[in-house]
Amino acid sequence: MNTINHARGVERLVVGFDTQDGAGVRLTRLLTQDLQKRLDPFLMLDAFGSDKPGDYIAGFPNHPHRGFETITYMIAGRMRHKDSVGHEGLLQNGGVQWMTAGRGLTHSEMPEQEEGVMEGFQLWLNLPAKNKLCAPGYRDIQSENIPEVTTKSGVLVRVIAGNTHGTDGAMLKEDTEPQFFDLHFPERTGAIFEQTLPTDYNAFVYVYRGSLDVMQGDVTTAVPCKRMAMLSNESDGIKLRANENSRAILIAGKPLNEPIAQHGPFVMNTREELMQAMDDFRAGLMG
Repeated sequence: MNTINHARGVERLVVGFDTQDGAGVRLTRLLTQDLQKRLDPFLMLDAFGSDKPGDYIAGFPNHPHRGFETITYMIAGRMRHKDSVGHEGLLQNGGVQWMTAGRGLTHSEMPEQEEGVMEGFQLWLNLPAKNKLCAPGYRDIQSENIPEVTTKSGVLVRVIAGNTHGTDGAMLKEDTEPQFFDLHFPERTGAIFEQTLPTDYNAFVYVYRGSLDVMQGDVTTAVPCKRMAMLSNESDGIKLRANENSRAILIAGKPLNEPIAQHGPFVMNTREELMQAMDDFRAGLMG
């Protein structure tokens, strides 16, 4: 663990907006299309959570994707995934579904419960132009296969992707080099989590339990529950201090610095590539 010389501050606090997706699943969209260039290589972040079956029971019936990756992290509940290239898996409490859409596929994500809490996140991660049309891939990572590390200050980190405190995550990816950590702060106020990052990596943190402070020298910015903090660049790390029992996801990655052309579930580099994606889907070439 390297020493942080200049910690990042908060550039902006984002309040997500309530929306519906799939067949009517209620969720909060935090990373929207207008933030994609600023938070490159990340394209979207949704948070969903409800104990009302009507908010999630209809799920996400069959739909296409091309040109990026989806990472679904379940905090609670069960979701069945099936896609057009033969992959199938059951996403359960604490598990991750990491899907590379590549050149294209169709898939469905349907709840496998009729009551209880359904809670989690879906993150869209861009692919570089050279890999936009790669073969689709899928990995179902069960909770017990996600590495965990507890820091000296007592913060339990579930390392979904990247590396922290000498521990590699369940996924290590080239090009975008995503860092995806679920931070569980201890039952006391004042525990601190630190993470070094290259200065050009874009980063943000979303608090889903309690609250925390982003510490930048003598400046402290409070991040309340259900807020996303976009973190400034040109600093070599992140320093977070939390109230008791707070939880947050910290996400960072290496920007691609490539053009982004998006139409719904297709993310390419040019309008012409988007038109081709739509033509291919209509022609049944995505399953």
